[in-house]
Amino acid sequence: MTTSTNTPDSSIDGAALLDEVEAFHRRFNIFPTEAAYVAVTLWDAHAHLIDAFDGTARLAFLSPEPGSGKSRALEIVETLTPRAATTVNASANALFRLVEAEGGTPTLLFDEIDTVFGPKAGGNEEVRGFLNSGYRRGAKSLRCVGDGSNQSTEWFSSFCAVAMAGLGSLPDTILTRSVIIRMRKKAPNEKAEPYRRRVHEKQGHALRDRLADWAITIRDDVAAAWPEMPEGVSDRPADVWEPLLAVADAAGGQWPERARIACVSLIKAASQGDEASLGVRLLTDLRDRAFCGADRMPTAAILEVLLGLDDAPWADLSEDGQSTKPLTARALSKFLSQYVRPDNSPIKPRGIRVGSGTPKGYYAEDLSDAWNRYCPPPPEKSATSATSATPQVNEGESVAEDPSESRHVLAETDTRQLRIAG
Repeated sequence: MTTSTNTPDSSIDGAALLDEVEAFHRRFNIFPTEAAYVAVTLWDAHAHLIDAFDGTARLAFLSPEPGSGKSRALEIVETLTPRAATTVNASANALFRLVEAEGGTPTLLFDEIDTVFGPKAGGNEEVRGFLNSGYRRGAKSLRCVGDGSNQSTEWFSSFCAVAMAGLGSLPDTILTRSVIIRMRKKAPNEKAEPYRRRVHEKQGHALRDRLADWAITIRDDVAAAWPEMPEGVSDRPADVWEPLLAVADAAGGQWPERARIACVSLIKAASQGDEASLGVRLLTDLRDRAFCGADRMPTAAILEVLLGLDDAPWADLSEDGQSTKPLTARALSKFLSQYVRPDNSPIKPRGIRVGSGTPKGYYAEDLSDAWNRYCPPPPEKSATSATSATPQVNEGESVAEDPSESRHVLAETDTRQLRIAG
C-alpha cells in the first residue's frame, strides 16, 4: 500500500520517473520486445490514476510453456502498483468484495490465470463476467448477500486494474480488452538480475510511492485528456490504449512517441496472433477457397473443397471435446445460420440448378453481407488462379479454366457427377 504522505512535488519529472520504472523492470524481466517494456511501464503508472479514467486496460503475460518469466513479471508489477492484491484462484464474490473494500481501488494481479480459464478449468463464467465488466468505470453486478433466508441484493463494483499471467491463451472477450505480452524462455545470451524480495521489494515500493505522488500532480490533466490515437487505431484497441497514451503524454519527453510506437506494434502482434472464430474462419474459407468468384456452389462441392484443405480444421471438428468428425452438410448449415443475408434473414441452403437436378447449396449474394462484415480483406489473386482453384457453378453448370484439371463432385441430392461444360 502506498505510504507516501508528503505534499506532492509539482516539479516531478514524469518522463525521468517512467525511465526509472522501466529500468527497474529491465533488471529482472526479459520482455520479448521494446514495446513490451514501454507498455508495462505505462500500465504501472496508469494503475495509480485509475480514478481518472473511464476505462482500464487489462495486462496479460502469456506464454506457451512454463518458465518464461510470467510470474516474475507479475511480481515486479506488484511492487510498483497501488494496493496490489495477488491471487491464484478466487471466487467472483471474493473479487467483488475486494474491489468494494475500504482503502481504495485495488490492483488485482491474477497469477496462473490458466487455472481459471484453461481447458480443464470448467469455464468460471462468474469470474469471466467480473473481468469482462470491470474494464470500464461504473461497471456493477447484482449479488445476493446475507445468510439463509435473510438474503438481500446489493450492487458491487468490478472496476479495477487487472494484470494476469498464465499459460496458453484467454477468452477472446478478455484478450480484446488487454495489452498482451507474449513471454518466452530466456535465450542463453539473455540475463536478468535475480530478484530477492527482501531487498528489491523496498526499491520497487519506493518507486511506487513516487509514482503515487506524481499521479496526484497530473490527475486533473489526465482526466480531461483525449490522447491522439495512432493512425488506424480505433474502437476497442483505442479504448485499451487511451489511458496508457494519456499517461505518456502527461510524462512528456520521449514517452508520447514511444507509447504510440508500442501501441501500434502490440496491437499488430495481437491481431496476428489471434485465431478467428470458427464461424469467421468458415466464412473466409468459403469466400477465398470455395467460391473464388462463383455466384453459387452446391453443398457437396463446398464440402469437398473444405475437407481437402490441409491447413483448415474442417476435416476433424471436435464433437464433444474428445471425438472428432468431418464437417457435414448439417453442421455447415448450422454454422452459417448464425449469420444473416443482406435482408437480415438467416443464411440457409437453397436449391441450385445443376443439369437436370437441383441440389442444395449456397449463393454468394446470400453470403456477401457476412463476408463484408466479418472477413479480413481478400487476398489478391489472378483471375486464372481464382477460376481454377475449385469446381465452380454458374448458370446451372460447373465451369473451370481447363476441363482436364476440373474436379468432379457429387451433388448432395443428385448422384450424378457435375460435368464440365463442353
